[in-house]
Amino acid sequence: MEFPDQSDIADLIDPQPHPPFARVSYEPSTETLTDPLATVRSELDRLPLDEIEPGATVAVGVGSRGIHRIDDVVAETVSVVEERGFEPVVVPAMGSHGGATPEGQREILAALDVTEERIGAPIDARMDVEQLDEIDVDGTTTPVYFSAAALEADAVMVINRVKPHTNFTGRIESGLCKMLTVGLGKQRGAQAFHSTAIEQGYVPTIESLVAAIRKSVPLLGGLALVENFHEETGHIEAIPAPELEEREPALLDRAREEMATLPADEIDLLVVDELGKEISGAGMDTNVIGRYRVLNAPDPETPSIKLIYARGLTDATSGNGNGIGLADITRQAAGEQLDLRKTYANALTSGSLAKAKLPPVVPNDELAMRVALNALGGYDPETVRIVWIENTTDLAEFYVSEALLEDIDDGVTVENRVQLAYDDGTAAFEPV
Repeated sequence: MEFPDQSDIADLIDPQPHPPFARVSYEPSTETLTDPLATVRSELDRLPLDEIEPGATVAVGVGSRGIHRIDDVVAETVSVVEERGFEPVVVPAMGSHGGATPEGQREILAALDVTEERIGAPIDARMDVEQLDEIDVDGTTTPVYFSAAALEADAVMVINRVKPHTNFTGRIESGLCKMLTVGLGKQRGAQAFHSTAIEQGYVPTIESLVAAIRKSVPLLGGLALVENFHEETGHIEAIPAPELEEREPALLDRAREEMATLPADEIDLLVVDELGKEISGAGMDTNVIGRYRVLNAPDPETPSIKLIYARGLTDATSGNGNGIGLADITRQAAGEQLDLRKTYANALTSGSLAKAKLPPVVPNDELAMRVALNALGGYDPETVRIVWIENTTDLAEFYVSEALLEDIDDGVTVENRVQLAYDDGTAAFEPV
């Protein structure tokens, strides 16, 4: 794809004066586990490992999210399983991610440092599934698919972070239940799930599928992690299979209270340096930016953001730019990072097509800011409300325009005043 160059765009929109900015930091009080691996060990005692035969194979489902110390947590889980006399095998539980290929899913795990050498166990990344059942979800017939690799094991457990989901709001969102139904459903299961969930609702679909899976799979349960504002592990809890739907809502409430948010509800322009699948399933956390863009799912009420400029992708997302469609403008560097095969595999499976749309692409930051500020209409550098962040999870430090300083949340500290400058079109903040 050939994008417009500087000469094609520069004369269309005049340069805009920039507002003064401030670098701010946010340090809310929060809890962090001092020894999460010891907690992993003690919590695994709550799963019924003693009910399976010595020498049995235990499949451990692991997803694609950039969870704090996920490599350590997986390695410690593998060690405990081995010490109990069982044979662990890690199975990628990430639906269609990685282009819906075994190689792509291994690549994602490797980016999280979850490799066979690191964790001390084999990884079976086959995409094959078996159909366990066919169920009715409020009048919609839905096939129940499950990973063949996991089914070959004598017992199954999953590890995942519990947090608000990027497509919907409900008593159960992103966590162990969704990993079982979507992650271990691989591409076929993920596609079947989303097709029904978009029509009948995500929570009823998750609950119906979990019940069906529990009937057919030797399910131990899972290890749930909750992260704090700083994306560090604040809580770890093993949940036995019969208690999954009952226990997850309380952990979700805790995660929602701890999650990072933007400092204001009314924002004119949000600039995001990077998006990626390890940051959020939608590339940018939709609960942070206030945009779901999913059929039959209303967007969050807050924050209200007029325009979003996404500057690029993370290295770890390996070209999967799902979520770029949540932005209103991007730059050529992001376009060149895109792997459309991976992006489309993710978007087509989920049915969330808007997230894969490509917004207008401009050559560099200087022109992108011209376009964005002009598109706001009636632009005034003295009153414009701009927030500039690294990504939607790392919100301990960011930049805001001066007009926002009076309205930002308590706990935000102004570190210094800065100005926006450009080096060959690339933005940088310089002290005033």
